[in-house]
Amino acid sequence: MGATEPTDSIETTPELEPVAGPPCPDQPLTLRIEAVLLTNDRPVTEQKLVEMLGLKSTGKVKDGAAAQVRDAIAELNATYESQQRSFRAERLAGGYQLLTIPAFAPLLARVRGLRQQGRLTPAALETLAIIAYRQPILRSELEAIRGVACGEVLKSLLERRLVRITGRAEELGRPMLYGTTTEFLKVFGLSRIEDLPQAKELRNPNA
Repeated sequence: MGATEPTDSIETTPELEPVAGPPCPDQPLTLRIEAVLLTNDRPVTEQKLVEMLGLKSTGKVKDGAAAQVRDAIAELNATYESQQRSFRAERLAGGYQLLTIPAFAPLLARVRGLRQQGRLTPAALETLAIIAYRQPILRSELEAIRGVACGEVLKSLLERRLVRITGRAEELGRPMLYGTTTEFLKVFGLSRIEDLPQAKELRNPNA
């Protein structure tokens, strides 16, 4: 064979050959893209979608596969809008991600607030455990066991109705005594306080 003549270098997008053919070829491209976006909590780039879906890009049609992705996403969004769905496939950080539309922002803000409210910090859990096993307990006793001030944590547990003031101690200043509540039993799935797991090191030695 004779030597070929040099030609000008033309930048082309390399063909992406799927390992074993495109996955789920019997399903519409829109639904395949939707499935990928549903299972990713981060934006997915066009190129990544092309690779995942086993689409082909050739030198002749440099942007062909990416254009298929864009067209399919536009079709998805048109469907979501016509069906009045609460989300869209939006461009974000160089990729696509399913996001709720702005109209639902107040609802989601409330949901996030409730989730945060429902979480107990390690400090709150430790404090609650001590109260549960040692009740009725003085704040001074609680702080002696934990080795730190517990004012803010106690306030939080009182606000969540997991802890209550059960009375006052018969000593100088009549300091308040703390114990758990019925709400505590509900949250932790207990019928009664005696159903707590055995923890001799935490139980009140005077009980």
